[in-house]
Amino acid sequence: MLAAATISPTRWSAIRLFAMDVDGVLTDGTVHISSDGTETKSFSILDGMGLVRLNKAGVIVAWISGRASGATTARATELKVPHLIQGRIDKLSALQELATTLGLTAAQCVYMGDDDIDAPAIAWAGIGAAPTGSMPAALAAADLVPTRPAGLGAVREICEHILAARVSRTSP
Repeated sequence: MLAAATISPTRWSAIRLFAMDVDGVLTDGTVHISSDGTETKSFSILDGMGLVRLNKAGVIVAWISGRASGATTARATELKVPHLIQGRIDKLSALQELATTLGLTAAQCVYMGDDDIDAPAIAWAGIGAAPTGSMPAALAAADLVPTRPAGLGAVREICEHILAARVSRTSP
């Protein structure tokens, strides 16, 4: 596992897609289910702003979740996430299919996940990330573990690295 500073600017500047799991990455992994069956999740405004900035910079954002959730759909709609894939346990296949559809290679993708089912996608991506507290397989596959925890800015850290590389690429 590398520190963000040791991942070359060339690798960061190649990124065109930031794909991620939802529960345990964009959230702290907790799902609140009320007695009437309604579900709620907490999403970080910091992460949301990072994703909005990526979208404005032309970086594609995708969420690939193993479970379908109305709360996830609502947040993705609010943030205008163009690719929301739910109910897919095979994250690697979902990521590879999306990359192929978009005409992208692994080197142009970042994938961030926190569990065993994310580890193959983390390992396949040009830059793989796992939040602190992730399962051992995800951490072992990751190039990078952000300093902020899941649901509290971990995604934003990755967004900032991608955006910084895009700025430095266009600067004289």
